[in-house]
Amino acid sequence: MSNGMSTYMLNEDSETAFLQRMANRTAAEPLHDVLADVVEFVTSVVKCDSCFIYVLESDELVLRASKNPHPETVDRLKLKLGQGITGWVAEHRQPVAVPENASADSRFQFFNELPEDRFAAFLSVPVLSRGRLVGVINLQNRAPHPYSQREIRLVSTIGFLVGAEIEMARLESENSQLSEQLETRKLVERAKAILQRDLRIAEPEAYKILQRQSQQRRKSMKEIADAIVLSDAVKQGS
Repeated sequence: MSNGMSTYMLNEDSETAFLQRMANRTAAEPLHDVLADVVEFVTSVVKCDSCFIYVLESDELVLRASKNPHPETVDRLKLKLGQGITGWVAEHRQPVAVPENASADSRFQFFNELPEDRFAAFLSVPVLSRGRLVGVINLQNRAPHPYSQREIRLVSTIGFLVGAEIEMARLESENSQLSEQLETRKLVERAKAILQRDLRIAEPEAYKILQRQSQQRRKSMKEIADAIVLSDAVKQGS
């Protein structure tokens, strides 16, 4: 009895600390930082060998976080709504718990990139914000694992509580990417104009020069354009 009570108090304390951390954020943190916090918390309160978080972007679920390192798959693996157990959970907004032989489930889809797909047990719950789907949290276990109603409710509650935070971080990330793209476009336009003026060439040729330099030097178009603009500013100043 005492052991059970101490375990409950430990979980209660960790849950409270996690919620306080979410509530005390003064500004939107990068999406991957938010998701890393969620993965850390989920795996600390529910026994599992793997944890994935998919985020809904446009009409696709994108793998954005993982308990186990998957640099070749995180931010690249995408699922359509209805695809696999994860896609089914996203489409129906209902949790799915498969205690053993998960690959035999009719909704299961195997991905070569994910060794965890060979694990026995699978728990998938939707992440919601104001009734809208934000993403999906998946837990997997190597050995059969009958997920308890408490575990299912707990992960579902976590998904509900962090849904708004994940959505805010995703939007912030998208806005940051758009700003970066706009800044790059402006720099490339300025660099093209400089090349056109100095080399007396047309715009398409100036753009091809930027592309070649980017490929040969293994630098981004923004870095090449920035170097040209800076060099021109130095020349004009001298």
